[in-house]
Amino acid sequence: MNTVRTGGDLAVETLTALGARTVFGIPGQHALGLFDALRRTPELRLVANRVENNAAFAADGHARRTGAVTPLLVSTGPGALLTLASLQEARESSVPVLAISSQVPAAGLGGARRGYLHELPDQQASFRGVVKSTHEARHPSQIPSAIAAAWRSAASAPAGPVWVEIPQDVLTGPAGAPPVTGVDGSPVPLPPRPELVEEAARLLDGARRPVVLAGGGVVRSGGADALLELAERLRAPVACTFGGKDAFPWEHQLSLQSWLEDRHLTDYLEQADVLLVAGSGLGELSSNYHTFRPRGRIIQVEADLGRIEANHPALGVHADAAATLRALAGRVRPRAADRAVEDEVSAVRAKVAARLAAQDLGAEQGILASMRAALPDGAPSFWDMTVLAYWAWSAWDPRGGTMHTAQGAGGLGFAFPAALGAAAVGGGPVLAVSGDGGAMYGIAELAAARQHGLDVTWLIVDDGGYGILREYMADAYGAAAHTELARPDFAALAASFGVAAVRTAPDRLADDLAGSLAEPGPSVVLLPAVPRMFAPTHLG
Repeated sequence: MNTVRTGGDLAVETLTALGARTVFGIPGQHALGLFDALRRTPELRLVANRVENNAAFAADGHARRTGAVTPLLVSTGPGALLTLASLQEARESSVPVLAISSQVPAAGLGGARRGYLHELPDQQASFRGVVKSTHEARHPSQIPSAIAAAWRSAASAPAGPVWVEIPQDVLTGPAGAPPVTGVDGSPVPLPPRPELVEEAARLLDGARRPVVLAGGGVVRSGGADALLELAERLRAPVACTFGGKDAFPWEHQLSLQSWLEDRHLTDYLEQADVLLVAGSGLGELSSNYHTFRPRGRIIQVEADLGRIEANHPALGVHADAAATLRALAGRVRPRAADRAVEDEVSAVRAKVAARLAAQDLGAEQGILASMRAALPDGAPSFWDMTVLAYWAWSAWDPRGGTMHTAQGAGGLGFAFPAALGAAAVGGGPVLAVSGDGGAMYGIAELAAARQHGLDVTWLIVDDGGYGILREYMADAYGAAAHTELARPDFAALAASFGVAAVRTAPDRLADDLAGSLAEPGPSVVLLPAVPRMFAPTHLG
């Protein structure tokens, strides 16, 4: 039987021509034209998820691991709307997810209410305040250009999720155009203005004690090598935000690490006469909950124009972090090694360690050390909003493996589906970490993990409820309420999906977790434990 090429074929051909090789999503009635076209496109692999918000998290995880735009395919109305929370995380964390949604037939658009299934009066309106840009194609000939424009938008700094919607009858109708080959989604460069580079270099050269705070923009832009060169030329200590933990070597003699909730580090950053903030908006988590009060001059390099000087006056450099760091590294004067600077760094780290040692948190530190020992160097990890993730924001040594959390928007359920997306890239195990509350959001994706043989080990820390909220409520109100949860036997539940599972304990965690990570394919490690949060210090 001859197959007529459709609008769905144009969409899939465009994605392939732009470089996509893996897509995530769930079919629905109006989107069947897309999924039918996938059946005829062997170059594109579909990872079929079970819930749309998890599919969006999976696309997010894949994009974080690859650094490339990752497509997400969903259907109209309820399916589309379920992605909103996940796309908010992608937006706040600058992750390039390209979501393509179907729409009701074109006759139902433009204000008419025809009573189609899944009909929304203005579906795009639900996404405009969440994603970076929205796009639409009302005719087949518009599809390649609309998707290419969306791809470019997603990839250009600051990267972020984008939304494309195509009516059902446009996806299923005849293409009316030749196969797609000549599309270009190359990102628009965002170099620093030369006069700003000159002024920033002048300030850094004139500083007595320059210090750097490196954010997620350094990691996303590939600027870690340039940051290392710049820091060593300036002999400048470097602290990393929670989203930028991979930006600077953890044990380097100039590394202040990531203890941003500790007043000792906050005080040190405040005392810098020139603070270079690279790839960060100095938001709540990066400013010790807005208690940061700098005494010196700030140079802020940020690709998101809306975040420049949003919290503190600065010399604002609207630019890609990597390009700016490379320009500065080639411009500043090198300084002689100064043991006094390294001693200052060591002193700050020692003060942080002493404060933690006084809090009787050896069990929590032991669990984190066991996890670090079990995960191979270079392996990525994905963390839910759970007690151990709050520890890991500050304490986790990435060791060449990127650490990803949902700290952009702060929603639950991120870790496991995002790890599945990262694992679709291949290349060894991926670790996901959830509490029992967050784990319930992703249980359905055990089926996807098994179906696609994705190499993810999911550590579920079962503390009987929402552990973070339990501590917050007890601190604020004297007692916790509505934080305790009935939950399943996670190990037995995983086994029912055909996923290997083991119940462990803190003293066996390192061995059990290492064993699960060493076995290809999905697995679950269940740790019944009630870890506590360390006490942050926001005020001097």
